[in-house]
Amino acid sequence: SVDNRGQMVLPKDVRKRAEIAPGDKLALVSWERDGGICCMSLIKVDELSKLVKETLGPMMKEVM
Repeated sequence: SVDNRGQMVLPKDVRKRAEIAPGDKLALVSWERDGGICCMSLIKVDELSKLVKETLGPMMKEVM
């Protein structure tokens, strides 16, 4: 559940399986459908950064 400050707890077993440690930064990625958010996903910022670099890196090399 979400508390009155908008915070929620990730259960210990989920944090363990996802290898989420104290201090890890997470990004919230959402998808919209029919004007509202239908799905949300959490991804470690380090992993998201790696994905962006792998995707945009080759394109930026071509531009440069």
